[in-house]
Amino acid sequence: MIGNHGATPAVLHEIIQALDYHELIKIRVTAADRESRDQLITEICATTGAALIQRVGHIATLFRRNHEAPRIALP
Repeated sequence: MIGNHGATPAVLHEIIQALDYHELIKIRVTAADRESRDQLITEICATTGAALIQRVGHIATLFRRNHEAPRIALP
């Protein structure tokens, strides 16, 4: 969950670790308005190298392939 303080270095570090292990994660972004949420999600994707798969309301689903030990088999 990303709160009022935004994407702090500690939050980004946790997201990177979760993506390394799980590859596919959901994050909740609680920002003031839709534009702020979009900007924050774009910043997170750019920083972590993840792709935005889906966004429904405050929930964003991110994916980043772990090349050393992939968990999700893609066709």
